[in-house]
Amino acid sequence: MTFLLSLLVGLLGLTAVGYAWLVYRKVLSFEVTNERIVELSQIIHDGAMAFIKKEYLWLVPFVCVVTLVLWVALSIGSAFAFLLGAFCSAAAGYIGMYVATQANGRTTFAATRSQGEALDMAFSGGSIVGMLVVGIGLTGLAFAFLILDVETLTAFGMGASSIALFARVGGGIYTKAADVGADLVGKVEAGIPEDDPRNPAVIADNVGDNVGDVAGMSADLFESYVNSVIAAMAIGVTFTGLYADGRHLGLWGAAYPLLLAGLGILASITGCLVISTKVPLLGRGVERVFAFIEKISFVKSVMDRIRGGDAAFALRVGLFVAGGEMIAGTFVLSMLFFVTKGFQVFLSVTSGVLAGILIGFVTEYFTSSDFKPVKDVAQASSAGPATVILSGLSLGMKSVAVPVLLICVSTLLSYWLAGIFGVACAAVGMLSITGIALSVDAYGPISDNAGGIAEMSELPPEVRKTTDKLDSIGNTTAAMGKGLAIGSAALTALALFVAYAQAARLEAIDIMEPNVIVGMLLGGMLPFVFCALSIEAVGRAAQAMIDEVRRQFREITGLMEGKAKPEYEKCVSISTAAALREMIVPGILAVLSPVVVGWLLGKAALGGLLGGSIVTGVMLALFMSNSGGAWDNAKKYIEEGHHGGKGTPNHAATVVGDTVGDPFKDTAGPSLNILIKLMTVVALVLAPLFMS
Repeated sequence: MTFLLSLLVGLLGLTAVGYAWLVYRKVLSFEVTNERIVELSQIIHDGAMAFIKKEYLWLVPFVCVVTLVLWVALSIGSAFAFLLGAFCSAAAGYIGMYVATQANGRTTFAATRSQGEALDMAFSGGSIVGMLVVGIGLTGLAFAFLILDVETLTAFGMGASSIALFARVGGGIYTKAADVGADLVGKVEAGIPEDDPRNPAVIADNVGDNVGDVAGMSADLFESYVNSVIAAMAIGVTFTGLYADGRHLGLWGAAYPLLLAGLGILASITGCLVISTKVPLLGRGVERVFAFIEKISFVKSVMDRIRGGDAAFALRVGLFVAGGEMIAGTFVLSMLFFVTKGFQVFLSVTSGVLAGILIGFVTEYFTSSDFKPVKDVAQASSAGPATVILSGLSLGMKSVAVPVLLICVSTLLSYWLAGIFGVACAAVGMLSITGIALSVDAYGPISDNAGGIAEMSELPPEVRKTTDKLDSIGNTTAAMGKGLAIGSAALTALALFVAYAQAARLEAIDIMEPNVIVGMLLGGMLPFVFCALSIEAVGRAAQAMIDEVRRQFREITGLMEGKAKPEYEKCVSISTAAALREMIVPGILAVLSPVVVGWLLGKAALGGLLGGSIVTGVMLALFMSNSGGAWDNAKKYIEEGHHGGKGTPNHAATVVGDTVGDPFKDTAGPSLNILIKLMTVVALVLAPLFMS
């Protein structure tokens, strides 16, 4: 039975990988005839791949040491699972970034033809990234489940989380150091446009978009995806709440989350096909089905609008289609699996899917320039940078309320319906359509790179306007993806926390115990210290970048007149060195904190540490991601011509706000959801060591 289940789940994972391969062939078949676009795209590609290779080489000693420790302290199975999880996470980030840097220049060239073609190319690149993440994740889980037991499988999640945290922090430091240097010196001081080829930091900035927002986000959602499934499997195997006679779910409890994730892959592929139907080699049968469906007048009008290049509408429709198919498929799967309480389990999963979608829309409301909150931040620029920052801070704080309420409702509802197994399955449901969610997310940095290449290639202004429209929507979709990752982190961390309590044989945690209170306070403190370390790292790296850009503007004769080329490689070197150096301390802090607290204060205090970190971590992550997204889009709103447009004091004020928001939304904020899960999964894996 285990073999057949692993085979089926593995085939579903390989289906995602196969779809990604077909789309990759489509991307490669698109020929770019502009030599300058090809040259710049290759420079960005080479810089991004060089960084990620160095980053992974730096992580090899860490992975080897932890593997050895797990082998000696626990078992060879745990060591192998950790190594496999780390490898799969690294592979997802590496291959995803390789593909994204192949699609950026092609998106630029497509934008010279039409917005519809540019949207199709950018989303095609994003869909390869999204499908590779879920495909590699589910295939790796299926293989690990075939040869290991569920308890040992948790080390797979630990490996994925470890790589994800370093990738997220390192990538975030890299991209924001370059971005801050390019913006403050280039836009504000020198008064030159964004991505102007005279700016020495412009190549590092474009490389950073891939390092942080493609590789970092891929590793982030990879670990979120696999840990949600692992948590549900760990709880499901021993769960007794669905049968009247008190039987364990056993293998069925492990199989259900795996098949749920597989179902999400099929739903994500359908959603991707709605947005981008020009995928070769899918077969005439698929083409005929789509042709038949499009005969319906309503469907035809929707598809015409998508093919016309309405990016926001297209991405939203794709997500709705995937979510609707996921809900329908979950109903069938739940009723087949759990005859007595199938409907309750179905509602639990649905609550997670709906909560995830709603969190995305709440995030969009607070971070999109189409709505009042971001327009208010832009309006605040009339009084200078201070009011922009104050307005963005208050917006971020307010934006926490609704997502937290949605998480609370989903948690209570799913627990009431199907116990803690329902909560774990709600987390899987929320992340089940990660394939399309990450596709939409990765589309953003590809569009951003396309705009940079258009500017540096000195293409007509209308090309940059096309890519800017796609990029602006990409900022919002990226914020939605981060909101989804953070929301799911709360449910997944709760499920992992329960799995830890079961493994450590904790019946309850008494908050009247001093050790537990100390653990809670330490856990609540850690996200703040982690954020401080990350933001300080960005600040130090950005200062070095600013000094270098100023030096080149000052010392290179003819640079501002366009008669000399800047020394791009020096700025790339600064970002690379800073990211590799500064990512170590935050990463080690996350891994060692639960070990030290569990060893010195005991398993109950470790439970308090995990609880405290979940509460403050989720709040801080939502606040920082949404504030940063709002500042970014307020700047872009003014750049569209509102409140005086580019080059005005209002614009300069929002550039300062965006500079503050950069490490908020792209370094510290999104790393927090990995932090709380990594700490929890480390505690779960090492629980046998804290039994005394």
